[in-house]
Amino acid sequence: MIDPATVQKIKDTADIVDVVSDYVHLVRRGVNYMGLCPFHNERTPSFSVNKSRNFCYCFSCHKGGGPINFIMEKEGVSYHEALLQLARKYGIEVKERELTNEEREKQTRRESMLVANEWAKNYFVSNLLEKDEGKDIGLSYLYGRKITPEAIKAFALGYAIDKSNDFTQEALKKGFPLEILKDVGLTGTAQQGNLYDKFRGRVIFPVINPAGKTVAFGGRDLKGGPAKYINSPESDVYSKSRELYGIFQAKGDMVRENKVYLVEGYLDVIGMWQTGVKNVVASSGTSLTDGQIALIHRFTDNVTLIYDGDSAGIKASLRGIDMLLGHNLNVKAIPLPQGEDPDSLAAKLSTEEFKKYLAYHEVDIIRFKINVLLSETVNDPQNRWQVVRSIVESLAHIPDKIKRDIYIQECSNLLDIKESTLSAEVAKSRIKIIEQEKLKRRAEELNKNFPEKAEISSPQPSSVETAVSPIDSSPLHPLEKELIFNCLRYGFITLWENEKPEEGFTTVVEYVSQELSYDNISFTHPEYNKVFSHLFDLLPKFKEDLKNYEQEINAAIGEKRKEGYEKIGGRNISLTEISKAEDKLEEELIQLARIKRENFAKNYILDSLGSHYEDSVRKHTIEALAEKHQLSSLFKKNKPEEKIEDKVLPIVVNSLNVLKNGIIDQQLKELMDELKELGSTNPEKEKEIHAKIGEILQMRRRMAKFIGDRILSPNSIKSKK
Repeated sequence: MIDPATVQKIKDTADIVDVVSDYVHLVRRGVNYMGLCPFHNERTPSFSVNKSRNFCYCFSCHKGGGPINFIMEKEGVSYHEALLQLARKYGIEVKERELTNEEREKQTRRESMLVANEWAKNYFVSNLLEKDEGKDIGLSYLYGRKITPEAIKAFALGYAIDKSNDFTQEALKKGFPLEILKDVGLTGTAQQGNLYDKFRGRVIFPVINPAGKTVAFGGRDLKGGPAKYINSPESDVYSKSRELYGIFQAKGDMVRENKVYLVEGYLDVIGMWQTGVKNVVASSGTSLTDGQIALIHRFTDNVTLIYDGDSAGIKASLRGIDMLLGHNLNVKAIPLPQGEDPDSLAAKLSTEEFKKYLAYHEVDIIRFKINVLLSETVNDPQNRWQVVRSIVESLAHIPDKIKRDIYIQECSNLLDIKESTLSAEVAKSRIKIIEQEKLKRRAEELNKNFPEKAEISSPQPSSVETAVSPIDSSPLHPLEKELIFNCLRYGFITLWENEKPEEGFTTVVEYVSQELSYDNISFTHPEYNKVFSHLFDLLPKFKEDLKNYEQEINAAIGEKRKEGYEKIGGRNISLTEISKAEDKLEEELIQLARIKRENFAKNYILDSLGSHYEDSVRKHTIEALAEKHQLSSLFKKNKPEEKIEDKVLPIVVNSLNVLKNGIIDQQLKELMDELKELGSTNPEKEKEIHAKIGEILQMRRRMAKFIGDRILSPNSIKSKK
């Protein structure tokens, strides 16, 4: 755990302009810098860097944040890794808490594995390029597959000498522990107790993670043995379900192109890379997993699957598309000619021809799936029914309701089925998926809380990481979003000074908390609830820091007052004019102090949560504080008689009461549904429900009037406190 003071020092030192300038050319426009976005392709600059707020944001792709968040997005690294990277750049010593013996042992072991893998990678590369066996066998094979020297270097391809323990003996001489070599799968022990090299006589394909660390190896047999490929085993540094081959080489282009091509094997990646299509990765022959999809999602939302011409292979691969759709990715597919794979086709075509082929043959995944499956269902109603069920299942995995409805309309035409029928079946399937996911998560939670018990099996086959999108799951979520965004925008603005001096002042966040508590309301969306908790927990530190900042403000105001009175005294004007000038100066100083406090308050949330280690907190903070309307006149200089709290309060009060009204509407709907289901079977219960409905309708009328009164007379709120 890095010391919070060190984190703040890194944030303060790592000026966003300096960090971003390493990646994108900026053009000066007024107080901001504008340039082409490094996260997606564009011709018109939409990427803004605000030096005063140490914040960047793209108004096109909506990515941005502080220096730490920028590094996380650009490099695809974790919060901790981004901190360390910035600390190294600016020469800041990172203070971390002392690890426990168990943590220290685990960290040392993991680092030893990574060091061993890195040394092994370089050793295999030197074998390929410098030793006779490597040149004659390994290099000849690669050249025969039309792999260029540039690709060999870029992917660090190597060769393992075909001797029983050539690598192991060399590694032991270098001081690597035998236990580490075994754990990473480089060395094995025969039944007789002899050590042997697991990858001997094979061309080596290192697996490199997004941070540039070598975590595993794949070895291609050249002697016609029973195992064409062997791979490193699972270890503390390698989990095949969370790694993609080529991700390190592709990540920059994935961000720039906002797209990734997904293929099957090592040579497919390298073959396409050589043609200039560098945003390509491979699942290395394994079925696509949630971890691999999440890794893709860090760099792009758009995935294109490339299938070879084998019909059976295409059908088998189609089973994985539901997972991609469930992660709310935009998925397309490209079929290749019969007998071709990406590697062979890339070798036959020129760079321009290959890129044209990809662009021309790309088709939406649902349309592709329908075409493939329907091609074998001619005059066979049973098979056609199975195809429709498969398409319904895929559509049900799409979290976004609008996207789902568009697909239903399209599939209705393609399948010649009524849209209403298709929509009803998709809705049924989606309910099953959501229920399966709930059971799965409940089982995972039980396994987590009671690890000593036998593992509880989770229902199958559900592969959706997020079964339902946050906004789809409840009609209250859009209303909660507006309220939480207003809290992020204005949360630390002072609404009023409390009557007792020792109680200080009340901020927007405190007011919202009081209102929610009074009506026994909490955020139903877990992410919004988490953000609000972080905001409230941040308040004490903000108030303490504001006290310190007040001293700086008072000192600055004192200097300006002194300068102002000296200027007034040096002017040849009457006493009346001097008095007016002094009054005007005092008004300007009051306004200046007010603006400084307001800027401190609104920037404090951005500085604290805009680079938060939790993705959801960081995401919502950036989205709330980077919207274009935030550049409106709300935070511009006010007239002396205008106070920002008078502008903010109606906004916050309105979003609060609209949420409360939404809760009332939801309660009313539930009662009406209950009444509809009840029918006339239970008169007493029916009477009770009617009474509750009457109470809620009366409450809603009062709420409507209350909202209007509060907006028209916001000062009445303070008097009620």
